[in-house]
Amino acid sequence: MFSLEAFIDLPMIWYGLIITAVMLYVILDGFDLGVGILFPFAPSEKCRDRMMNSIAPFWDGNETWLVLGGGGLFAAFPLAYAILMPALYIPVTLMLLGLIFRGVAFEFRFKARKSRRIWDYSFHGGSLLATVMQGMILGALVQGVTVSGRSFAGGTFDWINAYSVMTGVALVFGYALLGSTWLVMKTDGITQSWARRSASYVLGYVGLFIAVVSISMPLMKDTIRGLWFSLPNFFYLLPVPLMTALLFILIWRDLHIGREYRPFFMSIGIFLLGYLGLGISLWPWIVPHAVSFRQAAAAPESQSLLLVGTAVMLPVVLAYTAYCYYVFRGKASHESGY
Repeated sequence: MFSLEAFIDLPMIWYGLIITAVMLYVILDGFDLGVGILFPFAPSEKCRDRMMNSIAPFWDGNETWLVLGGGGLFAAFPLAYAILMPALYIPVTLMLLGLIFRGVAFEFRFKARKSRRIWDYSFHGGSLLATVMQGMILGALVQGVTVSGRSFAGGTFDWINAYSVMTGVALVFGYALLGSTWLVMKTDGITQSWARRSASYVLGYVGLFIAVVSISMPLMKDTIRGLWFSLPNFFYLLPVPLMTALLFILIWRDLHIGREYRPFFMSIGIFLLGYLGLGISLWPWIVPHAVSFRQAAAAPESQSLLLVGTAVMLPVVLAYTAYCYYVFRGKASHESGY
């Protein structure tokens, strides 16, 4: 009988699919959450209309990747899901409530007249709540969760500490950078000028927080310090921080010489390099510092069956996403078209 698992490394493939889905979510939903974070600070109502219209065709589709990441974790690595969810029930629930509230505010704002200002702040609040919770989840995962045997053994509020609050604030500035550079690319006039100033402002904070995280992680875990600072690993991994620093310089320069498209894509590059750094530091853990992705993997029969369906649907989703961005290319206007 033909056996798919005899020919391919199923746990590795699913590990790659999940981290790719999470990466795509962070980048794609990151810029529209960033627009929501910046929303109440826009200089005029027309600017806010233009900001909303710039993400209207994309925001709900961007959340597809969150579903793939969470659903893939549950199906392909059930042990990791069983450990991580009890540790993170509260922040995950708050994140989802923020995303739901943001979606409701998005829909109501287009129809509201007298209550539009309320939905403006609701859109901002939902975006901010979802972003802070995502950052705090990241901070809690980086520090690791308490595991005993095959179960979570920590407390309900272990995820709340100074470090996770710091990473929550850091992600707010990170998404604001994605959102502001997206607006530089998708708008013009007053809105674009304001977005350039906003991007220049948050860029410094993003650099500061990346430096803090990069320094703190090796200090927290000896294994991470040994990985990054032992020889010859130090020279192999040195391009990651050097390229990150170069992207910061180029973004700053491009924002001040009038480039429109490159700042957004280089902001994505900063996120990709940061994600790569985290991936290197946490390899091969799926429950950081406790359970590897191979230990958490589901039965090969389950993973192979899931992979068949994913192989059919994933190209369709990717093609639709690319087509959507192609169709709605160009500058956004302030006129309601939703």
